[in-house]
Amino acid sequence: MPSRPDDVARGLAEACLRGDVAAVRAALDVDAVAVCDGGGLVLAPTAAVHGAENVSQVVTGVLCGRPDTELTIESVNGRAGLALRRAGRALAVVGLREAGAKVTDVWIVLNPAKLNGWHRR
Repeated sequence: MPSRPDDVARGLAEACLRGDVAAVRAALDVDAVAVCDGGGLVLAPTAAVHGAENVSQVVTGVLCGRPDTELTIESVNGRAGLALRRAGRALAVVGLREAGAKVTDVWIVLNPAKLNGWHRR
């Protein structure tokens, strides 16, 4: 039975919360692709990142081991995704596409100008 998108997002979030790089990599399809939007204001790759190994490095760099942060499963563009916040302020919003039980595409928004609507009070 195929996994539900929120199960895939939950598995990725749990791996990030544990700081388990191997589990993050295992959650990704071998041909996974990540695209980041730092808007020139936040350090982020400017080109698409390809392959589970490289994408896992980007994902763990953004989402793992960030002190005093909260990582939650959210609806991002109508699909299961993730939001990283510190003191209610969004630091990153991550859209995911999955196939079966693996994440195939990761879109990471880090651009502060695009995160205003994601802040919680």
